[in-house]
Amino acid sequence: MTDETDRNKIFKAVYNKLYQLGYVKQEFIDNIIEREEKYPTGVSTRPLSRDLPNVAIPHTEGKYVNKRLIVPVGLKNPITFNNMVNPAEKLEVKFLFILLNKDPKMHSNMLAKIMDFLAQTPVADLNELFASTDPNYIYDFLDNNFEN
Repeated sequence: MTDETDRNKIFKAVYNKLYQLGYVKQEFIDNIIEREEKYPTGVSTRPLSRDLPNVAIPHTEGKYVNKRLIVPVGLKNPITFNNMVNPAEKLEVKFLFILLNKDPKMHSNMLAKIMDFLAQTPVADLNELFASTDPNYIYDFLDNNFEN
């Protein structure tokens, strides 16, 4: 959970941890920032429920990552992402699912799993997840409710 409101600073903070763990390569940070500008990753949750906050699914090319992983990032304050489907539309986003994926064939599969998770999890449970400030709760919730 972060209270940062600048998207690129959030990316840099997450990158620093992932890089220290050896999960991403040095070029990851520049690429994820650049890619977000060209190919927005905001996802409107309106089709699921008007009571859910929007999410984003930032990612980069596989050559910049060393591990397959979905990194959840809770945001205390919403930040602006452009909509993946309609890039001109700005969305206030409250939760990130940052994808690390070395295999381009698996990219669509990972996106589909996140969308299935959002569609199949009760709205009240998702709101509790998105509002949580406890990293252990977030991890446990996703571990217990997300299809691996």
